[in-house]
Amino acid sequence: MANPYNAPEISVQEAAQKLKSGEDVILMDVREPHELLRAKLPDEWVTSVPLSRLARELLDGLPENVRQKDAKIIVMCHTGVRSAQVTAWLRQQGWTDVWSLAGGIDAWARHIDPKVGFY
Repeated sequence: MANPYNAPEISVQEAAQKLKSGEDVILMDVREPHELLRAKLPDEWVTSVPLSRLARELLDGLPENVRQKDAKIIVMCHTGVRSAQVTAWLRQQGWTDVWSLAGGIDAWARHIDPKVGFY
């Protein structure tokens, strides 16, 4: 599905390169816990912040490592819609270097590593 929020996106190839090179970037996964059981990236790369938590707690739901408004953040979900929504929202709140992972973990599994899983 296309990005309905006009949020800036980063491709899975670009994101993989940043993560594998050790660049100082936060990969914020907004999927729900039951989704993480079906497909996930290595724990050392991911900060999990379920969208349901953000909906309840808003900015208070963000972990410390994401609270810096100049942090480099890539937001991911299943196919890129929820991540686009969160990316647009964070930018509205003043974050400046936030990108939605185009195609989400589904695109990652299709183009980078099928071992992460599909659903």
